[in-house]
Amino acid sequence: MAYIIQDPTQGAAPVRIGLIGSGWMGAFHAESIARRVPGTILAAIADPNVESARALAGELGTSKVTASANDLLADPDIDAVVIASPARFHAPLISQAAVAGKHVFCEKPGGQGLEELDAALTAVEDAGVHFQIGFNRRYADDFRAAKKDLADGVAGTPQLLRSLTRDPGNGSIPNAARVPAWTIFLETLIHDFDTLNWLNEGAEPVEVYAVADALVEPSLRSQGFLDTAVVTIRYSNGAIAVAEANFSALYGYDVRGEVFGSKGMVQAGRSTETAARRYTADGLSADTPRLNIELFRQAYTDELADFAAAVRAKRDGVPAPSFGITLTPGAADARRALAMALACIESVKSGAPVPVAEKAAV
Repeated sequence: MAYIIQDPTQGAAPVRIGLIGSGWMGAFHAESIARRVPGTILAAIADPNVESARALAGELGTSKVTASANDLLADPDIDAVVIASPARFHAPLISQAAVAGKHVFCEKPGGQGLEELDAALTAVEDAGVHFQIGFNRRYADDFRAAKKDLADGVAGTPQLLRSLTRDPGNGSIPNAARVPAWTIFLETLIHDFDTLNWLNEGAEPVEVYAVADALVEPSLRSQGFLDTAVVTIRYSNGAIAVAEANFSALYGYDVRGEVFGSKGMVQAGRSTETAARRYTADGLSADTPRLNIELFRQAYTDELADFAAAVRAKRDGVPAPSFGITLTPGAADARRALAMALACIESVKSGAPVPVAEKAAV
């Protein structure tokens, strides 16, 4: 007998997504849309490096390629866009996409300043389109489990929180001199800020104190390069959090989170690929992930699946998915995390704690 092909979207028209930016992260998102997210079509790719876009489109079977995001935004066949361009273009592209009536998924940060991000988010609100920011850690199984435990009161009232990001490296940072200023806050620790805000839901960040230095590449210290940072955060509910980052962990990609509260503690994250361990005459060893797309492969896929489901719900007037916990990072989350990153920059410059309550208000 012939197979009966089941449509996971139950007959709904696929969500047609255009990609803006075909670099490292954009290419992975494109592959997810084309191959791993049910009910979506990678409809077009835009990148000024048109040869890069053509190569990616050819690999994934996408027929529409352009050097200009404007072509993609003007395409009536496209429902939504994924913005994976360099960060300095994020806020303008969010605005342009919203004005064009496209639903928006944007990699972090949503902007490089609050004024430009506010303008972009106003355009989103005025257009009534769905907006999601790329805080993928929320979708990792262990972080979601920790969030559910916290929602169920397992840890009680949060008192101490911790989040860390240690990027894999070999003791040096390739092309470090070309890394934009303040990247460690605006593009790395911003993930940790969202994680802490999400795990301490209902509380606002009140104050940050940040210390940062060039410990991996000390020769670049005089140029303002920073590769190591520790941030202390005070929240409105009295909780105290610590976020830390380093750009060169020799043992692999290490991302973890923790909440200690009045009733106990929950933890998320791992520094090994699996629970498998080797016990030999040389000691104990385990494999470790070396890339973000290894450690968070499923999370990156699931965040796009959530985005597509929300777009479909808005477009077709059907119920949006429900997860039992706060999950989808939206406009308020993008703004709050950026406000914290900007306050950290001011803290490093001044050498003193910086209040963020007004900055982070939404």
